[in-house]
Amino acid sequence: MKNCAVIGSGIAGIASAIRIAAMGLKVDVFEANDYPGGKLREKEVDGFRFDMGPSVFTMPHLIDELFTLCGKNPRDYFTYTRLPTSFNYAFEDGTQINAYGNADLLAKEIVEKTDDSEESFRAYLKDISSKYEITKEVFIENSLHVLSNYFTTRVAKGLFNFHKIGAFESMDKANKRFFKDPNLVQLFNHYAFYVGSNPMVAPATLNMIQHLVIDKGTYIPDRGMYSIIQALVKLAEEVGVTFHYNTRVEEIIVKNGRVAGIRIDKDKVLAYDRIVNNMDVYHAYHKLLPNEPKPERILNQPKSSSIIGFYWSVKGDHKQLGVHNMLFSKDENAEYNAVFDQGTICNDPSVYISITSKHVKGDAPDGCENWFVIIIAPNDKGQSWDQLVAKAKKNVLAKIDRMLHINPDIQHEFVLTPPKIKENYASAFGAVFGNSSNSKFAAFLRHSNRSKIKGLYFVGGTVHPGSGIPMCLNSAKIMTKMFH
Repeated sequence: MKNCAVIGSGIAGIASAIRIAAMGLKVDVFEANDYPGGKLREKEVDGFRFDMGPSVFTMPHLIDELFTLCGKNPRDYFTYTRLPTSFNYAFEDGTQINAYGNADLLAKEIVEKTDDSEESFRAYLKDISSKYEITKEVFIENSLHVLSNYFTTRVAKGLFNFHKIGAFESMDKANKRFFKDPNLVQLFNHYAFYVGSNPMVAPATLNMIQHLVIDKGTYIPDRGMYSIIQALVKLAEEVGVTFHYNTRVEEIIVKNGRVAGIRIDKDKVLAYDRIVNNMDVYHAYHKLLPNEPKPERILNQPKSSSIIGFYWSVKGDHKQLGVHNMLFSKDENAEYNAVFDQGTICNDPSVYISITSKHVKGDAPDGCENWFVIIIAPNDKGQSWDQLVAKAKKNVLAKIDRMLHINPDIQHEFVLTPPKIKENYASAFGAVFGNSSNSKFAAFLRHSNRSKIKGLYFVGGTVHPGSGIPMCLNSAKIMTKMFH
């Protein structure tokens, strides 16, 4: 019987294990931490529960299909709700926009609160939907690295329409073609945050992210984001996957151009016919494959931005806030310049506040809320992070007070920084999203889901097709098409 090792239990690793087990193979997942999930993890403190990683949930059907693939009813494992309002947006000029999950209501909101028209908004929705449909066929759901894919009708059609995806103009430039209100341009520019990129230079192709949030919907798991991992681990174990926690893989053994196994516990070697790597591809080559040729062009690409995240146990019930909230910087150019050009943080950063206790009962005690507060930050280049964190907290609290008239009563705090991301999740340079998307062809410069080493495969946010839960799940799906 063929057997497979999966290195890392991030969501792409777990999804890969499920798909491979469904093929009839024996699968072992090796995880260095004592919990599954990678960046998608949770922490509990004095009755408060925090989702530590991704907080915006779209395209839940990609998770559901893992259960149906195994003949299971996903609702027996995992439930979620579509949010009636995906985001509450606030601007320094006093404008507040509720991003309703209904396009008609959102169009009305835009007409009432900005200088733009419903016609412009409808045209924009059509444009970003088209971008998604074209790119979906070419590389979101298929590999760019398999020659035969280019001879399929769907990919040929996508390539024929390549000129429509906006690869040669920036997100900002494309958004300004549709909208004249600077607040609305800034609102749609901020979706670059989802992949750690700068909308002033990142290709307008990335505007398809808005389509996933606005048209496809924003959801919240009824028991929090970590319930996704809990449900998938349960499914994986039911289909025969074995998880090995507190077990760090030290090396991928390669013989005659083919994987032969892995080395753990310094000198223990385990034989495997197939290996799926869910570790950051940069570290995979430098740590697990030290003697193999490295794809230097890919590994040396500029890395994405990172975050400074504050997890606050807050006393009080703040009715003006929803599950997802964004307080925008007064000067977005200054914010992007600080992070991407100067390697620091802005004095007036955009502030994202996630409060899952607005929906998930039990995430905070009665009369309290769990705040996950994020600002965009550069990746780690040896900056003085203690000073930057202190500066960030001061500026964030001042902004919340100024724009919302809230002085949060913080009962407990812990902080996530780029160095901690680098240490806890083996993310190169603490970059949350792997390689940067700040170039026209960034999508084509990600590592393939299949290695030149026979039997070795790659999944996760640092390889094709990209970062974020939907893309990680798609990476597992694409990988299994190449798996043999």
